[in-house]
Amino acid sequence: MKREPKLLRRAFFNRDPRIVSPELLGKLIVRSDGRKKIAGRIVEVEAYLGADDLAAHAAAGRTARNAVLWGPPGHAYIYFIYGVHYCLNVSCLPDGEAGGILIRALEPVSGIREMAKARELADLDPTMPHELRKLTSGPGRLAEALSITRPRDNGKDMVAAESDLQVMDDGYKVEEVAVTPRIGITKSAELPLRYVIAGNAFVSGKPQRLKPDFKKQR
Repeated sequence: MKREPKLLRRAFFNRDPRIVSPELLGKLIVRSDGRKKIAGRIVEVEAYLGADDLAAHAAAGRTARNAVLWGPPGHAYIYFIYGVHYCLNVSCLPDGEAGGILIRALEPVSGIREMAKARELADLDPTMPHELRKLTSGPGRLAEALSITRPRDNGKDMVAAESDLQVMDDGYKVEEVAVTPRIGITKSAELPLRYVIAGNAFVSGKPQRLKPDFKKQR
């Protein structure tokens, strides 16, 4: 049963990203703009680790660019990719240890008109599921839909009451989590660190055939 959304505690993120990732599915990313709330439900994430994960930004050590990953848990780490898109990550693990989770896809919950405007999709039909996929199905799309940028949001505390970008829990229960290798990368690509709500229509990319041992029941 869903309830009034509550802000996640910092302790939720103060753990290994591989533990946090499946539990993060079903939670809400909420952007506040005055009295307006723009929200999407997390349906797909990828875990990124430290030095042993060559696909992680932290693999090269601490830099000015990736410092958020090494800081306190529960903060937004935003990076720019392909010179086109911003991507939203949330830091994990205690201060001084690097780890994070990339938010890859959301299911739109509220503020759909605002999302469409931000994505420059004025003709979007919100009654059609395949149209709604255009809003937040993919890391670049969801960042644009929620007006997330590095200058505006990098380092923002996503578990602070005063923040305009938060992670919240409304009690939504995920029935099944599927785990696959991450997508869109070349290094450490074999690691099974992509977590999705199985069967959800808003997961990014093309549907994949999941190996039985990559499925987890919750």
